[in-house]
Amino acid sequence: MTETVLLVGGGGREHAIARALADDCDLYACAKNENPGIVRIASGFESIDETDADAIVEYAESIGADAAIIGPEAGLAAGVSDALDAAGIYAFGPRSEEARIETDKAFQRRFMRENAVPGCPDFETFEDMEAACRYIDEYDGDLAVKPAGLTGGKGVKVIGDQVTAAEAKTYLRESDYDRVVLEERLVGEEFTIQAFVANEEVRTTPAVQDHKRAYEGDEGPNTGGMGSYSDTGFSLPFMDEGDYEAAVAIIEAVVDALPAYKGILYGQFMLTEEGPRVVEFNARFGDPEAMNTLPVLETPFLDVITAARDGNPLPELEFTGEATVCKYAVPDGYPTDPDAGARIDVDEESVGDALLFYASVEDRGDGIYTTTSRAFAVVGLGESIAVAEASAEEGLAAAGDRVRIRHDIGTRDLVERRIDHMDAIRE
Repeated sequence: MTETVLLVGGGGREHAIARALADDCDLYACAKNENPGIVRIASGFESIDETDADAIVEYAESIGADAAIIGPEAGLAAGVSDALDAAGIYAFGPRSEEARIETDKAFQRRFMRENAVPGCPDFETFEDMEAACRYIDEYDGDLAVKPAGLTGGKGVKVIGDQVTAAEAKTYLRESDYDRVVLEERLVGEEFTIQAFVANEEVRTTPAVQDHKRAYEGDEGPNTGGMGSYSDTGFSLPFMDEGDYEAAVAIIEAVVDALPAYKGILYGQFMLTEEGPRVVEFNARFGDPEAMNTLPVLETPFLDVITAARDGNPLPELEFTGEATVCKYAVPDGYPTDPDAGARIDVDEESVGDALLFYASVEDRGDGIYTTTSRAFAVVGLGESIAVAEASAEEGLAAAGDRVRIRHDIGTRDLVERRIDHMDAIRE
């Protein structure tokens, strides 16, 4: 019998999920925006806000969903998994209490400390912004300033990198945050490992490096992610033997302390001279990292979801062994003053061997229009990072005017710069 699966969300991450599922199930989707790539391959689509749990449950029941997967963190925070589970529809995503590992950074750090999860930086949490400012003055070293709640990856300010201590204090005093976390600045190279989790089992995927800065050369403000790359194995070129396994051990320690967790657990790490330290955890696939991971996953994603639902052992994951490079096309002016509502031309025929994933766009019938967020991504695959990067660049011929791209992601120069940086830290 064919499984019916509901996908919640309409971004690039969800387009990657849809593509990974569509051939193996009867796929339906709902989101507040009509992602043209998802709509094209789904059996049905409904315009529903990803945080409207009642409406999502109603739609899931109307299509006879056997399972659901929630893509964006906002839906998890709003209790969509809780509502689906209560209605008897298995949700491959953590319930709101477990999703606090992402949605509440103060909880995340306290959880790590209380459960002796390795890799936790020094930190303190504050509700009084003046007390937080005094902590900045008194702390011996640089700090990362993090709002406790969700900010779409763009609320963090790092002293000694993005801002001065004085600017960080001004940021706190002028913000409307009710809680913040101040934690030691971690120096090294960031990487991400995404894991499938259910029934106290963990299956991990190849490491990915995301690039948050808006402009080439890692300049400019942070974004939701301008692109990312993975290598042919599970590790990355700047990682030493044992670094990947050390990060996986941290993920496993989280799952040991959260035995009811199900769905995706995303660990973002900083590889320091002392080994991997935790930047943050997310309770869902990364965006863009899902677009690196799912295209090279040979094990049917549906098999993971149904095994989780039925209480069976999760399948061992098989991958193609290809490297991947993902590059986002974003509206002109993104992220500070994005050119929203601009009609863009996307020539899908010119993508070649690369993959195109639509993200935050509006299909108005007469064309594709930008929003205030990232528009679409192109992913190249190949026998090396260099081959995958060349494929992504060739595929970017699909991008017309009124969008901007970080062309340096995945290039030899940038990858070698990461290796040299990590070598210098280890010395």
